[in-house]
Amino acid sequence: MKTRIAFGTLALGLGMASLAHAQQPPAATEVAAAQLALVNVPAKNGAKLAVTTPSFAAGGDFPIDNTQYGKNVFPGLTWTAGPAGTTSYVAIMQDGDALSRGAPILHWTMVNIPATVTTLAAGMTAPPGGAQNGPNMRGASSPFAGPRPPAGPKHRYHIQVFALDTAIPAGTTTYAQLTDAMKGHVLASGEVIGLGQKLP
Repeated sequence: MKTRIAFGTLALGLGMASLAHAQQPPAATEVAAAQLALVNVPAKNGAKLAVTTPSFAAGGDFPIDNTQYGKNVFPGLTWTAGPAGTTSYVAIMQDGDALSRGAPILHWTMVNIPATVTTLAAGMTAPPGGAQNGPNMRGASSPFAGPRPPAGPKHRYHIQVFALDTAIPAGTTTYAQLTDAMKGHVLASGEVIGLGQKLP
C-alpha cells in the first residue's frame, strides 16, 4: 500500500513539474519586436484596426489544435473595416520571440484579401475569392503554419492585419517583396497576440 502511495505521489509530482515547465511565461524581452511588420510597415497617421480571433482571448494561449503540435487548424480572424480608400487587406503572423536570419519567424501571410472581407473563418483551408496565401517560413504561397516553439518559455505570436490602398502585385514571393509593396500604402493596422508553447 505504501509503495502504491509512493508511486502515486511521484507520478503526481512529475506531472506537476511537467505542467509547471509547460506554463513558463514569455521572456521579458521580445527579441524580434523591432522587426515585426507592424513596426516596419506603419499605418498612415497611426490608424488602428481592432483584430480578434474566436479561438483565444488576446494574450491567451493558442489551443493545441491551432498549433503544429496538434492539428494545425487556422484559428479564425476578424477585424474592423478599414477606412475609406481601403482596397485590400494583408494578414501576417510572426513569432516575436524568435529570430531567423535577423527576422521574426514568419508563420503565415495572406494577401489581396478583398476590402469587403473582414472575417476569415476558423478552420479555413483556402483563401477567400481574390485572396492568395503569401510567403512563410516554408516558401512562397504557403498555407497557415501554427505555432511550434521549442521547449522553454511561451512565445508570442503576432497576427497582424493591414488595410491597404492598393493590391499586392502578382509574383510577390518573399517577405521582403511583400513589405516593400506595402510601404506607403497602409491605411490602418492592428493585431491580436496569442501564446504558443511546446507540449510537455
